[in-house]
Amino acid sequence: MVTIKTDEEIALMRKANLIVRDALDLVGEKIKPGMTTKQVDKLVHDYIVKCDAVPSFLGYSGYPASACVSIDDEVVHGIPSSNRRIEEGQIVSVDVGSIYRGYNGDAARTFAIGKVSELKSKLIEVTERSFFEGIKILKEGVRLGDLGHAIQSYVEANGFSVVRSLCGHGIGTEMHEDPEVLNFGTPGHGLRLKANMTIAVEPMVNAGAYDVVTLDDGWTVVTRDGKPSAHYENTVAITADGVEILSL
Repeated sequence: MVTIKTDEEIALMRKANLIVRDALDLVGEKIKPGMTTKQVDKLVHDYIVKCDAVPSFLGYSGYPASACVSIDDEVVHGIPSSNRRIEEGQIVSVDVGSIYRGYNGDAARTFAIGKVSELKSKLIEVTERSFFEGIKILKEGVRLGDLGHAIQSYVEANGFSVVRSLCGHGIGTEMHEDPEVLNFGTPGHGLRLKANMTIAVEPMVNAGAYDVVTLDDGWTVVTRDGKPSAHYENTVAITADGVEILSL
């Protein structure tokens, strides 16, 4: 069921999302070659707790960490490890969630580690830009197929592909609520958005084909062809004449 939030609920979600934003900003300041992915996770965990919030990923369906840290061909849900060090030239996607007074925030960024290839740099840029190309059409009455089509069209025009088997989602008192928010679609189709709906829009963009597989750990999703992937996500609230990005 899709829920319409009150202004008071959106205010709490705004706080949860600003905590997530600031945690990701902290990662952007600190991440460097030689850090372990577990150290990235600890930065996120400690910051969220310091803000009197709860890391929403920790324990979610058994997930063992507070952040997802995914490197190069890992699309999402990379499990942080003390045995894995970040290297120059990699791209690292970090997905973070927090719960503040019962309401969720969710956002993701992809970071370039030192000097990266032109392909990886373009991939990060196109992934982030595709989010903004999508949300600029959002307002009450727009359909989810319009959003998905806008993201897909921008990504494919730049020679990349959007992952089909993973998507964004509604968000509120639960991290994952209805509706599913696809990054591809047909204009004029799908759920019609209403003011005070809150959704997480999260393009996951592959440098190669859109096919992905899940590793034996049951969490880490990687590109089937081994090419890099990037992830950019924000939680947004639909308004009568546009959209508010809660995690920026």
